[in-house]
Amino acid sequence: MDFIHDDFLLKSATARHLYHQYAAAEPILDYHSHLSPRDIAEDRQFKNLFEIWLEGDHYKWRAMRANGVAERFCTGDASPYEKFLAWAGTVPATLRNPLYHWTHLELKRYFNLGTLLDKNSAKAVWDSANELLQHGDLTTRQILRKFKVRVLCTVDDPCDDLRYHQAISASENGFRVYPTFRPDKAFRVELSAEFNGWVERLEGASNVNIATFAEFLEALRCRHDYFHENGCRLSDHGLNYCFSEPCSEELASCVFAKARSGTPATTEETEQFASFLLLFFAHLDAKKGWIKQLHLGARRNGNTRMLREIGPDTGYDNIGDWPQVASLCSFLDNLDREHSLPKTIVYNLNPADNYAIATAIGSFQQGPTAGKVQFGSGWWFLDQKEGIEWQLNALSHTGLLANFVGMLTDSRSFMSFPRHEFFRRVLCNLVGEDVENGELPNDEALLGGFVKNICFRNAERYLEFGADARRLPT
Repeated sequence: MDFIHDDFLLKSATARHLYHQYAAAEPILDYHSHLSPRDIAEDRQFKNLFEIWLEGDHYKWRAMRANGVAERFCTGDASPYEKFLAWAGTVPATLRNPLYHWTHLELKRYFNLGTLLDKNSAKAVWDSANELLQHGDLTTRQILRKFKVRVLCTVDDPCDDLRYHQAISASENGFRVYPTFRPDKAFRVELSAEFNGWVERLEGASNVNIATFAEFLEALRCRHDYFHENGCRLSDHGLNYCFSEPCSEELASCVFAKARSGTPATTEETEQFASFLLLFFAHLDAKKGWIKQLHLGARRNGNTRMLREIGPDTGYDNIGDWPQVASLCSFLDNLDREHSLPKTIVYNLNPADNYAIATAIGSFQQGPTAGKVQFGSGWWFLDQKEGIEWQLNALSHTGLLANFVGMLTDSRSFMSFPRHEFFRRVLCNLVGEDVENGELPNDEALLGGFVKNICFRNAERYLEFGADARRLPT
């Protein structure tokens, strides 16, 4: 039997029944992804297994470095095949790391390869996969259809012209791709040179001359409107923690002027400025009926030498341990007092904070929206079996798992869609175990609907892309 078989991760008869009858066939609404809209617009055909699988994958780079692989085989000048061989040689060392599961699940689902990848099988895997990449149905658009992706949301800078999203919308009837408004660079007043370069880009994108803070806000509002016109219904922020320091517009204006003059803001000023901006964006989101996403708890670029040498997003980030709940509740409360709290998804990276955040969001639920404030799925270091179970258990025990909007890929790789399958197997196994233990009723209609909702239908309702998703072919 292949390692990845039909009942992979499904330990009970109930789990197997729930997965095969109710979860497996559900389509995908991937509402947070770092995939390239250009690759989709151009229907990119990958030349080899390196391009589709290893290009830009910092998860694999971290594992390779931990296995003693030299940097030239991760981000350096080694050939694509040399880099693949270095990865193949690392795979046996990833036992009990989620990469071992993902690697073999991806090989099975994309190339129907049940082979365990190692240095001995590497050449055969490389040749077989490359043959299918050249002649099979594995271009970017074909991949989205293959995995029944109904809606995909990318992550986009406010200065992006969204021309690739427009091209996809004009030419594609099988799925929808929408942008997500992620203005992280608008906060970076502590890096004045970088901030000013981005403000210049914002001027060009918005056609607003930015000499004052009021004009800066107007330019951001213009881009928010433009994204809305192009189908965007989500914003996103990657934060150490949710900023909620008191800050008037006058104070924020002074910090802005300081950064524009070329003087970096202090840590205190940066947090005050970010607090003002975060509320500003939340009000824009609420007025348009958008969903706000907060990704909390990543400590980025811990290795400053490697940051200088090869840049960010290369595998040198880790879980942070900042206090989260007081500032998060203060932010949500400020909006709630003004009746301006948008639908919000809070993703937590430090599992020590799971229960605190899961209970915090419970204080801000309100009708008519079921699960208005969501405890987002386990992400980054927590999108593995144990991390997924932790998030599901914390939400189950303190809120309503029945209203959860489910999984996302959060990935830069077109090989990552089996993460939805992985999540669904973990979910069904967890529920199946409760049924087998007599902790949940063995009621097929109740359980089947519960599973289907979490896999796709809750997200369809919550994100209000449902009309688009239903019009697409099955």
